[in-house]
Amino acid sequence: MPELVHYPSIEVAGEGAVIVYLDKVASSATIKKISQLKYRIANALGDCVVELVPSYASLLVIFDPLKSDYYAVKKALVTLLDTTSEEVSNSSKIIELPVYYSLESGPDLERLASRSGLSIEEVIEIHQQTTYQVFAIGFAPGFAFLGEVDERIACPRLTSPRAKVAKGSVGIADRQTAIYPNVSPGGWNLIGLCPQTLFNPNESPYLTYQVGDSVKFKGISRAEFLGLGGQL
Repeated sequence: MPELVHYPSIEVAGEGAVIVYLDKVASSATIKKISQLKYRIANALGDCVVELVPSYASLLVIFDPLKSDYYAVKKALVTLLDTTSEEVSNSSKIIELPVYYSLESGPDLERLASRSGLSIEEVIEIHQQTTYQVFAIGFAPGFAFLGEVDERIACPRLTSPRAKVAKGSVGIADRQTAIYPNVSPGGWNLIGLCPQTLFNPNESPYLTYQVGDSVKFKGISRAEFLGLGGQL
């Protein structure tokens, strides 16, 4: 009989790291808890923390073994998890991103619309209506997994991924949407292009959004897209 896991739970994740599991699956409530826990850990552990890496339903805590150890870090985390707090991170924000939706900029838009039994205009409108939450950042630097996509326009990943996806491409895969921050391979269904640079390691902050932030898309014209620096 499989062992029952009680959440939250704390597990060793290697030398100098532990991982806190807040739940089995991601949800808006779980993402909010992770965002707030990240804020509280940073305040409580200070320079003992090397990095905090949030994901769908967990938070990886990397600490300096010269300044603390697993037992001390776990004790601090247990206290933070057990203590009711009204603290709310002030870093969460709503980000509006421009998107040029078209057959020119979204090579999978027509196929996705046909598959969904909707018009192209309806797919574009539905994609813009939702406020998405940043669930996780990964796959490539600055690539944010946003959810959840309206089930009417949800679509599986491509059977054969593209070898090259253009920077700024907006895609859908299952119930998630994302923007490719740079040129890379990819298997998501592409429906538009965003002209905004989302990841720049030479700037501070280097990333437009963080886990816990919210994202809304706003459709723009071809001329607006080019005027904002977009490339076709």
